[in-house]
Amino acid sequence: MSTKKGVKISVDARGVKGKLDHVWRYIGYDECNYTHTPEGEELISKFGSLEDGPYYIRTHHIFCTGNMHGTYKWGSTNAYTEDANGNPIYYWETIDKILDVFLRNNCKPFVELGFMPMDLVDMSSWTDINEWNLYENYKRRGWNSPPKDYNKWYDLVFNFAAHCVERYGQEEVLTWYWELWNEPDIFYWNGTIEEFFRLYDYTEAALHAVLKGARFGGPATTSPAPGSMSLDFLEKFLVHCSNGENYFTKETGTRLDYVTFHAKGGGFPFNLNAPKATPSTKSLISQVKTGLEALKKHGFGDREVVLSEADPDGWAAGGRFENANMNFRNTEYYASYVASAYHNINRLSKAMGMDVKPLAWAFMFIGERCFEGTRTFSTQGINKPIFNLFKLYAKMGSKALHFESSGEKDILSYNDNFGTGEEPEVSGMASVSPDEAIQVMVYSHHDDWAIEKDFQVKLQIENWRLGEKIEIKHYRIDKTHSNAYTEWLNQGKPDYPTKEQYGAIKSRDGLELYEKFITAELKDYAVTLEFNLSSHAVSFIEISKA
Repeated sequence: MSTKKGVKISVDARGVKGKLDHVWRYIGYDECNYTHTPEGEELISKFGSLEDGPYYIRTHHIFCTGNMHGTYKWGSTNAYTEDANGNPIYYWETIDKILDVFLRNNCKPFVELGFMPMDLVDMSSWTDINEWNLYENYKRRGWNSPPKDYNKWYDLVFNFAAHCVERYGQEEVLTWYWELWNEPDIFYWNGTIEEFFRLYDYTEAALHAVLKGARFGGPATTSPAPGSMSLDFLEKFLVHCSNGENYFTKETGTRLDYVTFHAKGGGFPFNLNAPKATPSTKSLISQVKTGLEALKKHGFGDREVVLSEADPDGWAAGGRFENANMNFRNTEYYASYVASAYHNINRLSKAMGMDVKPLAWAFMFIGERCFEGTRTFSTQGINKPIFNLFKLYAKMGSKALHFESSGEKDILSYNDNFGTGEEPEVSGMASVSPDEAIQVMVYSHHDDWAIEKDFQVKLQIENWRLGEKIEIKHYRIDKTHSNAYTEWLNQGKPDYPTKEQYGAIKSRDGLELYEKFITAELKDYAVTLEFNLSSHAVSFIEISKA
């Protein structure tokens, strides 16, 4: 049964706290070749058209070898091959297609340098291969290998960077991020940790030989936790960059412009009869805290940090048919989870005096069944509730306002990782834009999607001095607003909707106003609004002069 509780929120219209950095403008995905498909470019254009662009886009596999056609968790560009004499052949056409899509749609590359081209893999110890199974062996155990020749790897990075400067211009390329590899602490790297340090040193030297001001970082390790191998790898990497012997220069230390690591709220493996399991906000925030503490410990607390994958769970290509729990990605729950996670990441980073930006590892998959449950922003071109959250983020202003909620929670103080016994968290943020319009985002979230509670929110905006005639827009993401998934259910859950079904579902995939809202009064320079909010929902109130 639903219960209703009161939550008081206050915003000071004159309480500017400084710049509101739009830290959410980062997304990514495995399959680089999805970028230059019509469906991929369509989604990228949606991000590029948001008011607060550009968005930075990270993708795997840009140096891999293959047919340059994307499949789940695989991609290739043939950027590097060798002739019969072992001489390098550089081919940039496919990478150019990818970067061109980003740039012509008002987005920016977050260039992940990886993985190893087939002709740079040392296959001398492979005794069970022939011309027919060579490529399958490369896909199984070669792409994540150290190079057979680090100088050839250096030349690959050098020539790729030089090509980018020539094609796009130095001024443009200086605005990009450059990162080495992905999750080298697990199966994405089958070399030693010292071999990875060597790869980093050669990569850094090659990139900065072309463009001294390029922004370069790493190591993109997995979720750090006390005592974990991922934390050990991250810390050893930081020690190497700080005072280890540089494999390329033989001097002490290696340049590290910014630091990356990943944070996940859980994981749902293939299990056709999986018991109920949910992501954990506390687990994700705890990982971020541990990683940031490691940076401070080793003298990198002043570096920008990009959580180059920050998500509720760890298997983007899996969906509800592999594990029914992953259906949450279709629903309003995914939006409320990200709203809570990003808010708490920001609170933690501010408390620690650090600059942290989360990257959502989500995109779209070609040919999937409608609402497959993969970690995506859209399905068959239909926007999910999670994409509408980013549309709301984009509407936030440029300066942060004082925001206080009686429903705020200390996530890290929960007795367990899932907030068992806790009320849903009700919090958010507020901003003001240059035209003095005010934006307030309020979310409600609990990690247990079965919890259904209603809140009576009383929002008071104090020190309003722009006149008595005001215009209020109240957008909502919940089960019945800005939620095409609910309409898909109403249409009978078609895997491949008919034209009529698709039209009905698509008509509900945009931002929608909260229809029941209308209580507002202006008294003593204050705007008071009252509205209901369910336990997994996001409200966005925009107030401006009429």
